[in-house]
Amino acid sequence: MMKNFFLGCLLITFSLMQAQQTAWNRQQGDTAIYDIQDSVMIRTRDGTLISAMIIRKKDDSAPKPVVFQFTIYVRDHERDLQSLKESADRGYVGVIAYTRGKRFSAGEILPYEKDGNDAYDVIDWISKQSWCNGSVGMYGGSYNGFTQWAAAKKLHPTLKTIVPYVANRPGMGLPMENNVFINPNYEWSFYVGNNKYLDETTGNDRNRFQKMMFTWWETGVAYSKMDSIDGTPNRLFQRWISHPDFDSYWQNMAPYQKDFAQITIPVLAFDGYYNDSQNSGIYYLRQLNKYSPKTPAYLAIGPYGHFGTQMGGQELINGYTVSKKALFPIKEYTYQWLDYILKGAEKPAFLKDKINYQVVGTDEWKSASSLDAMHSNYLKFYLSQDKMGEAYLLSSKKPNKKQYLSQEVDFKDRENSNNDYYPDPIIRKEISGKNGYVFISEPLTKPLLVNGSFLGQINLSINKKDLDIGITLYEVLPNGEYFHLSYYIGRASYAKDITHRNLLTPNKKETIAFDNTHLISKQLQKGSRLAVVLNVNKNPFSELNYGTGKAVRTETISDAKEPLQIKWYNNSFIKVPILE
Repeated sequence: MMKNFFLGCLLITFSLMQAQQTAWNRQQGDTAIYDIQDSVMIRTRDGTLISAMIIRKKDDSAPKPVVFQFTIYVRDHERDLQSLKESADRGYVGVIAYTRGKRFSAGEILPYEKDGNDAYDVIDWISKQSWCNGSVGMYGGSYNGFTQWAAAKKLHPTLKTIVPYVANRPGMGLPMENNVFINPNYEWSFYVGNNKYLDETTGNDRNRFQKMMFTWWETGVAYSKMDSIDGTPNRLFQRWISHPDFDSYWQNMAPYQKDFAQITIPVLAFDGYYNDSQNSGIYYLRQLNKYSPKTPAYLAIGPYGHFGTQMGGQELINGYTVSKKALFPIKEYTYQWLDYILKGAEKPAFLKDKINYQVVGTDEWKSASSLDAMHSNYLKFYLSQDKMGEAYLLSSKKPNKKQYLSQEVDFKDRENSNNDYYPDPIIRKEISGKNGYVFISEPLTKPLLVNGSFLGQINLSINKKDLDIGITLYEVLPNGEYFHLSYYIGRASYAKDITHRNLLTPNKKETIAFDNTHLISKQLQKGSRLAVVLNVNKNPFSELNYGTGKAVRTETISDAKEPLQIKWYNNSFIKVPILE
């Protein structure tokens, strides 16, 4: 046994020596091939130092276009270096900079708030370096997608293109969606804000935050007291929830309205139908097309989630197996685009038109000239009172007589929750109508392509001043299973204006129009039906609106008092986009 012990020690020692030698050889090889600057500090106009890394091919002094990434995620040093080497190997100078307060920066960590100006200053510094030929392109996903749009808010002349994947839009998709705060961003603030790198231990402590969330739900304390339950102050969470309007705090972080008019550089965006913050990325493109319609903006989108999109798709998403033809080499496509814009190469062949989308349920990709051109018509359905089994008819006929369905929601009741809208799993055996209403259409007489973002109008009256509405759209397959297509969650008091709250008048009939829903392309079968689930948002996973009209973050279970009484009028409707 002792002999085996010493033999094992020798093997371990030999393995460690091999690993050290491999690392040494790699380092020596990198030094021979690349000029690596991994501790560059770039000063911004307000005196803050931004930490950056730069890689160029050694002994190549010719100025080149620069591929720039700007991120809050200070992850594995070697992985970031490898990303920069890829740029250098493809004939670029690779630059990655970390947002203020991260890595070697001494600034305060304030996600989103300073990134636009800082990106401008970093690009300005890059433009003055001898190795830059005057052209910069940016790419990256999630937060890195946001920083590209933030950089475009005040466009530096050296920035020639951006390639955002699943780009975040603060205040629009996260940490709130249609003015309703969503819980998952709570722990993210610790993940990126606790130190100069990433607090993996705290950010990934799901048990801690699940316990906190359900304790908040069960006790009924104010949403603003979430961090008191957690036992650790959450400065970023408190900062965010103090801005329930889409006010100047959020507007200043990224392009807003007329800011888009001066964005004239080509854009290539990637997104996913099941990306949680899809309406962030689509928002940018819709606003760009509105204010700068001549700007060449392209989109590639398919059945992917937030992380799956950044990997070029995923074969399995929330239990659903997608077509293998939906997968694509996102990094290769990114550099094809960068070569096209920055080097004058041919336009990438995968871009058949401005909007390129995979049709769920098929092996097919389609294209359109714009997001609006994805559909040629709408199917309009009314939320009728006519019974259809245990559900109600989703009717194509406008009702002759105005009537309503009644619902009562008791916010003191924590045994039951409402609005299970999240698309996981994508295919469900059944859905519950216990806490809301389910409307189902007649069977389709022929196949139908649902293509785009559904919209609609809810007519209602309530005995309170506000409510959060949930609407989920499904395909009911011929076998009776429910395929999740899209959803909407939003605060009624912001339906008319996301920048200013307009409370409802108790017991008065009100109109709540909505359109900021998640985009989908899905081939429906003959014999399938459409289903709509209409509900009030009441669950542990997002802010809880008691309807008093007070700041929602301050409301508690003591504000519940009498139950919410709703009349859902049968002239409410949804419009489903189709391509004929």
